[in-house]
Amino acid sequence: MPHTFPLVLPDHLVDDHRIDLSAPYSNGWEVAAQDVAAAPCGDFYALYLVYRYTWNVAEDEPDPAIANFRYRIITRYSPDGDPLATALICPSHPGAWKSAVADGNEMTLCVLPDGLLSVNARPDCTTLIAPDLSAAVAAYQTAGRRAFEPFVPGDPFASSIDATPSGRLLCVTAEYGVQGYGNTLPNIVGVADGPLTPHHKPSVRAVASFDPEPARQTEDDLRSHVRFDGRPIGLHNRPRPSLREIFAPRSSGSRWDLHELLRPAALSDDLFVVPMRARRGTRGGAFAFALVNDQAESAGRLQGMDPWKDSPFTGECFNVAAGGGHAFHLNRYGLYAWNATGSWRSNSARTTRRSSP
Repeated sequence: MPHTFPLVLPDHLVDDHRIDLSAPYSNGWEVAAQDVAAAPCGDFYALYLVYRYTWNVAEDEPDPAIANFRYRIITRYSPDGDPLATALICPSHPGAWKSAVADGNEMTLCVLPDGLLSVNARPDCTTLIAPDLSAAVAAYQTAGRRAFEPFVPGDPFASSIDATPSGRLLCVTAEYGVQGYGNTLPNIVGVADGPLTPHHKPSVRAVASFDPEPARQTEDDLRSHVRFDGRPIGLHNRPRPSLREIFAPRSSGSRWDLHELLRPAALSDDLFVVPMRARRGTRGGAFAFALVNDQAESAGRLQGMDPWKDSPFTGECFNVAAGGGHAFHLNRYGLYAWNATGSWRSNSARTTRRSSP
């Protein structure tokens, strides 16, 4: 039987902004869940977003009871779902205080083997937080590179992290010029075998790339902590063939050249599931849940999903979870499960009712 756990809003946040908790989302405020991560002790963390936007309120409105706002929140729960601690992070509205957590796009969580909570965001921003959420103890961050802007190196680590059963770190890192865009986007899947601590950033060994030839890179774009064949990732050095080349769809209408690499999951210590999709896809569009191993070799893909009947584009559901040697995917058409070889499990369930695209 499923259980519902509360998404906590700190009292001072509700009081300062005069949030009407009974008001519907049509009034302009909303709470949206973004990620969860489990600790070995059975506790778990939830990351969620709270914001308010009222169209006729000025950006510099000084009264917090009226002003628009946006925060991220992390809450730690006991195995029974009782809230144990809550941290308010990353405000992104005018006049807000500065957070110790590196902000960015597509923020996710990972509990590291030593118990520290890793908060990761694009492009390659990683913040380490004490298990009780009392303090941010280290931050590896960068603004990435954008076209026509001065290059600032920063101190990057990863855009996302997932821990394997033995504690290896499965990472996604970003590169400049992916798909020819003038910014920094996820492109490399790699494995870090050393610990990530406030005083040590391990080397990430690349095992897969997505775009084989990012455009307009220079020596500034070499990432010394991400390596392939013993050399930094960048310029012409990355695993080939790329995942985009291996899993290119047969139909040119799916626009696979406008692609997106999503967060991978560790199926085992040496086998990983890497979701990918056509960036401008619709139901029936190109997607794949690729399998790669820690020797930079393609091991096929998760089998059995029909591009139309099982399309994750409906509702934009592309997350994959792994545990117990199995991979799981949930979208609007059903719950899908695979064994460690990527074969379809007999008890995977499609729903009989189909939603419209």
